[in-house]
Amino acid sequence: MNVPRLIIAGVSSGVGKTTVAIGLMAAFRRRGLRVAPFKVGPDYLDPTWHAAACGRPSAPLDTWMLGGDGVRRSFQHGTESADLALIEGMMGLHDGAEAASDRGSTAEVAKILSAPVVLVLDGSALARSAGALALGYRQFDPEVPFAGVIANRLVGAGHVKFIRPGIELQAGLPLLGWLPSAPDAQIPERHLGLRSAGEQAPELVERLAELIEAHLDLDALWEAARTAPELPQVPVRSSKPIGPRVRLGIAQDAAFSFYYPDNLSLLERAGAQLIPFSPISEPGLPAGIDGLYFGGGYPELHSSALAANTALHAEIRQAAYRGMPIYAECGGLMYLCESLRGTDGGVHPMVGLVPARCVMEPVLQAIGYREVLTRHPSLLGPAGTRVRGHEFHHSRLDGDLPEAALAFQVGERSIGYASGNLLASYVHLHFGSNPAAAEQFVNQCLATH
Repeated sequence: MNVPRLIIAGVSSGVGKTTVAIGLMAAFRRRGLRVAPFKVGPDYLDPTWHAAACGRPSAPLDTWMLGGDGVRRSFQHGTESADLALIEGMMGLHDGAEAASDRGSTAEVAKILSAPVVLVLDGSALARSAGALALGYRQFDPEVPFAGVIANRLVGAGHVKFIRPGIELQAGLPLLGWLPSAPDAQIPERHLGLRSAGEQAPELVERLAELIEAHLDLDALWEAARTAPELPQVPVRSSKPIGPRVRLGIAQDAAFSFYYPDNLSLLERAGAQLIPFSPISEPGLPAGIDGLYFGGGYPELHSSALAANTALHAEIRQAAYRGMPIYAECGGLMYLCESLRGTDGGVHPMVGLVPARCVMEPVLQAIGYREVLTRHPSLLGPAGTRVRGHEFHHSRLDGDLPEAALAFQVGERSIGYASGNLLASYVHLHFGSNPAAAEQFVNQCLATH
């Protein structure tokens, strides 16, 4: 497997690596290359922009959730028919799951994939000191391969004269280009991070591509990507894909859009035909489905519309009472509660399968990696099934769930809700950490077929 590749990493969060990554993806695509996008860490929002720039899904590369082999497998799968792979890092280059190691960091992924790192720094308040910063990153972990540096948010060409010598002479890294501050090329944000790519995406992506083409050395970047050595092939999973044997309804609209491509692929591999539907606009469930999957997203932004669709609420409840398997995470959990106090401050009735009320708060209620252990037999397998994922949400549940119905053990905490054929929690699970969980979910749908 010899795909040219680069990692776009930052010295910290907020230096502009996402806009650089999106712009590079679009610029190389404009050159006629098939660009495979990836994102380090648990993220649903940046990948929507990657997909807009590349015309293909962006997969997460997360060593904490998937391990080294899982990252290699996802990369191998995601680069099929690609000419170039561009991987956007997360946070700072060395930030990850642990303070004393590179576990879960962009640096760890760079070493696993032997991917040269393009380091993005904010040079707006720097001159020669940019060289000291770049040198420190280069020397911090000598095993991390570097391609060069991009200086972002410079005043102009005169500023570059004070930035370049420190980076190239003292740090020994090529300056692969610089970008000016560009207020008209900023990606809008909301409470969970960047806004998902929407109608404004094509225009903004094109603007970013133009900036990249005007200020970065694309030829040098391409040559750096081609220095990445050949990677050994990773054995595919031993089990052969099973043809569609169940129809799995999957909520997909403006309120529900957070799904890992690997999760969907594993469900399909296990025999699920994914049938999308919109809880916002469709008054009924898709015909002939055998199970339901409600992912995360922004139900709080669409609480009025979701509440108004009472016919769908009733059909979901009836499906649950008939024994249909229903799996929900984060936004899906919020939707299945009795009510949701949305961002408009109003309290809106929801489906009512989870005996609690959901309340939005102005500050984060939870963030971080989670390894869950099922407390009882569930849709994901027998008691004691382990799956990894992450939490990131501003809402909380108001009301104590029954002790016997708490779904997962996470350290000393018991979280989530499991009752018969229903499993719902705030944790976004990555089935790649335990593919048997996806298979078990499909088997449960088949059992009630």
